[in-house]
Amino acid sequence: MPPGALRGREHLLPDGGRALDVACGRGAVAAWLAGRGFAVDAVDVSPVGLAAGATLAPGVSWIAHDLTLGLPVTGPYDVVVCQRYRDPALYPALVDVLAPGGLLVVTVLSEVGDSGGSFRAVPGELEAAFGHLRVLASEEGNGEASLVALAP
Repeated sequence: MPPGALRGREHLLPDGGRALDVACGRGAVAAWLAGRGFAVDAVDVSPVGLAAGATLAPGVSWIAHDLTLGLPVTGPYDVVVCQRYRDPALYPALVDVLAPGGLLVVTVLSEVGDSGGSFRAVPGELEAAFGHLRVLASEEGNGEASLVALAP
């Protein structure tokens, strides 16, 4: 399935290339990207999640890695998706692996419309982190923040 921030915006995807799914969980987004013709690298700390993803899309490169140590891959990627994983220290790396004109899709838990907490983004966090890109969509509310942007 497409990442939530990209639903209704699937036309923004380039026609194939390389894609990175950061904190891929059970691999639904990685499998969706692979089904759309992308060569996908999918990263997560959970071997159980990666094994589940491998049954969905055997052609995806499933990478076990602790993201608190940074990204285990180098770009360039035409699409980078990070859904439901928030680590502001990782934000610059997400941009660094984007190809020129690459699409970034990020969704995190947010304080906007919900209670605070150490795992929730403060209001405006994604815009502040990625506003130097060409922002195509940015939303905050109901405890979630998302951003879709193009690298220069």
